[in-house]
Amino acid sequence: MTSVATGVVTWAGERFGYGNLVEVNHGNGYLTRYAHNSAVLVRVGDTVQKGQELSLLGSTGHSTGPHVHFEVQKDGSPVDPMAFINQNAAPLLKAGH
Repeated sequence: MTSVATGVVTWAGERFGYGNLVEVNHGNGYLTRYAHNSAVLVRVGDTVQKGQELSLLGSTGHSTGPHVHFEVQKDGSPVDPMAFINQNAAPLLKAGH
């Protein structure tokens, strides 16, 4: 899985329910999570760029099979991730919308 925007890795490893999880803080209250990975390729504290590979697809944690678990939060509340999947929408993370 690749990062939708530049940020700093705040979690990289196992987390209950999520299995192997990568969490990235993008600033402006935005956080993204990439879960159920078979392998994590980054470490806590790493600065990642938009499009940088973070992890490999998997089925760890509470998962029924290999899939992409992508989550976006703004100030701790869930946000519809569809706007951030479109590669042209990732600047929203920087703009603080």
